[in-house]
Amino acid sequence: MRTLTKLATLMLAGFGALSAAPALAQLRAAPYAYGGLSVGQSRAKVDENRIAASQLGLGLTTSSVTSDETDTAYRVFGGYQFSRNFGLEAGFFDLGKFGLNATTVPAGSLIGEIKNQGAHLDLVGTLPVTDRLSVLGRIGAHYAKTRGNFRGTGAVTPLNPIPSARETNAKLGVGLQYAINPSFLVRGEVERYQVNDSVGHRGGVNVVSMSVVFPFGRAPEPMKMAAAPEPAYVAPEPAPMVAAAPPPPPEPAPVIVAAPVAPPAPPPRSRVSFSAESLFNFDQSNVQPEGRAALDKFASDLSGTQYETISVEGHTDRLGKPAYNQKLSLDRTNAVKDHLVTTGRIDPAKITATGKGESTPVTKPGDCKGTRQTPALVTCLQPDRRVEIEVTGTR
Repeated sequence: MRTLTKLATLMLAGFGALSAAPALAQLRAAPYAYGGLSVGQSRAKVDENRIAASQLGLGLTTSSVTSDETDTAYRVFGGYQFSRNFGLEAGFFDLGKFGLNATTVPAGSLIGEIKNQGAHLDLVGTLPVTDRLSVLGRIGAHYAKTRGNFRGTGAVTPLNPIPSARETNAKLGVGLQYAINPSFLVRGEVERYQVNDSVGHRGGVNVVSMSVVFPFGRAPEPMKMAAAPEPAYVAPEPAPMVAAAPPPPPEPAPVIVAAPVAPPAPPPRSRVSFSAESLFNFDQSNVQPEGRAALDKFASDLSGTQYETISVEGHTDRLGKPAYNQKLSLDRTNAVKDHLVTTGRIDPAKITATGKGESTPVTKPGDCKGTRQTPALVTCLQPDRRVEIEVTGTR
């Protein structure tokens, strides 16, 4: 019970930290469903003497009792992540078998094992530490069936060879989660189950496990940069030839017609398009390490260039509300501008940042059908999620 109280205190502190993290609350993540499998070691605290006494009749006393308190546990589960910080999870668990062996006077022995299986429903809290690593906390309830199997030798005949109990009890846990990619997560957790030992008393079972989690409906985010083709070179028009005057009469001086001065050519434009996934995580506006490297190369390529203006435009797909998409596109362009100014040493007065939202998609209306966010639709609309940078100037 003392361990259960400590875990409960830790869980409440963890949920309090989640609700008091405004900076993390701003990192909005799309809801998704998931499934997974967990395998680990279970350890039970078996009250050997009490269990043995409950199975022995009058006239028998125990001389020694040994127990096996560890086994392999597994869990199959599924859940739904409502937000970046909270999800609901349900599943089936098997905590393994725990045994005892008691010798008696008169001579005999009692051999028994206890098995726990059931289903659980947990509220799971997630506290992101980095983009990939998170702290997990869970609190919930489980409905378990505990079944015993006892047999005797010599003078021992069990009073109840196959006792069983069904009961709903509390369940707590803490752990860490790491995202290998958006479609594959791994977890390490410590959980505590409060169970009935099948002969009328409660005990605790601790489980240390590793889990694999497979989110559904989260498309992998390709990290590549789509560069627009450079504009074709257009040769300047030849200067007009000087038209010579016809032969003058002997007396007048010859008349020379001067060539008109050609107007200066406008500064050339260069346009580069980055896919949003090459700069940001899905539905976020923080520039990722791969995106920073791409922007650093872009800034390096501008070295030695005389340019007049740099225009940064952000675009999103049509998923989500227009107002949210407009804000997301503007936040992304401001993040790109800030990086070019702070790291690329570009004059901020020459950079403009504009959010276009979903107003100028690359895909045509009939290309990507549907309105519900699915992996196929997210992948089809990938060209619409982009950041375009246009440079006007001359070398």
